[in-house]
Amino acid sequence: MTVAIDGSAAGVGVQIGAEALVFRGVGRTFERIGVPTVVLRPGEALVEVEFVTICGSDLHTASGARPAAVPVVLGHEQVGRIVALSPRRSPRDIEGRPLAIGDRVVWGVAVDCGRCRYCHAGLPQKCASLRKYGHDRVRRGWELSGGCATHVQLLARTAVVRVGEDLPAEVLAPASCATATVAAVLEAAELVRPLAGSVVVVSGAGMRGLTAVAMARDAGATVIATDPDPMRRMLAERFGARETADGTRSGLAVALRRIPAARSGATIGIELSGNPRAVAALIEASDVGGVIMLAGSVFGAAPVPLDPETVVRRMLTVRGVHNYAPRHLGRAVAFLARAATTMPFAELVGEQYALDDIERAFAAAADHATPRVGIRP
Repeated sequence: MTVAIDGSAAGVGVQIGAEALVFRGVGRTFERIGVPTVVLRPGEALVEVEFVTICGSDLHTASGARPAAVPVVLGHEQVGRIVALSPRRSPRDIEGRPLAIGDRVVWGVAVDCGRCRYCHAGLPQKCASLRKYGHDRVRRGWELSGGCATHVQLLARTAVVRVGEDLPAEVLAPASCATATVAAVLEAAELVRPLAGSVVVVSGAGMRGLTAVAMARDAGATVIATDPDPMRRMLAERFGARETADGTRSGLAVALRRIPAARSGATIGIELSGNPRAVAALIEASDVGGVIMLAGSVFGAAPVPLDPETVVRRMLTVRGVHNYAPRHLGRAVAFLARAATTMPFAELVGEQYALDDIERAFAAAADHATPRVGIRP
């Protein structure tokens, strides 16, 4: 790779043989595109992708369940290494430290403007001009916009976190979506009720659900995990769930009765499956003053009946969380660094494929045999 200053205000031209696999629509094969030159504008960086995991939203896009502007380079859970930086306003990590070539990093899924009313309100993840890795339509000048590529061009204001060389890529890649989202959910719940000493019900034991079990347990909660899949319930026990249930109202009721402190209901419910019946079950199972966090309902589903009198008399808090702020990515990485040696996060990534085998990788991920499938460019 060679780097040459182009001598204009456009930026720094990086001559590199990058490639990306582009999703062009449901039923169509991925298309390989070559990107011989990347122009790094002020505050931008180029990262060589080490590993990327296929997230549920990638699958929803590929299946048509989630509308997306195509063509798009999918992938937003990844880890990589910085190979080029713009010398014009060099980018920094979330702690304000300058980044350097050779840094191993993870980066946030969303890029905010920092100026709109949502950014000023402390909601950068809902920025009025938000751009998202692995979600935005490919455009000239930002072709390397998702993790299913050899390289990703990091835009200015991207949340970047340095990561240790000793942490496995399989553990780190999901930090950019699953782990950081869970960190945002738990932070929002704790604004109402502390996790320590609470009875937390986690609905859905996929990647985010298992992460929520582990993080809530780490914070001092007693955790019940619900999922219809018995294998995932067994995994939840390995991540710290004291009890598990099959996701039905009756199954959850039985699990709550096994915990003396939970016989009147759950303190905090975290819904990560997106199943309307699971949402209703959490509301029903909540104790007085309970908090119900909704983060799994990111695609169309049947509406959930809500009795306002129940919410008022039981003083319930129902809150949605979507995406996350930069600080949550930092907390996600810190948690994984602490938990990687005691919890089997690396085992949550099953089969791994080369970038050339992306069709097979997505087919394997759709089978849901493991919470994640990985791709190594």
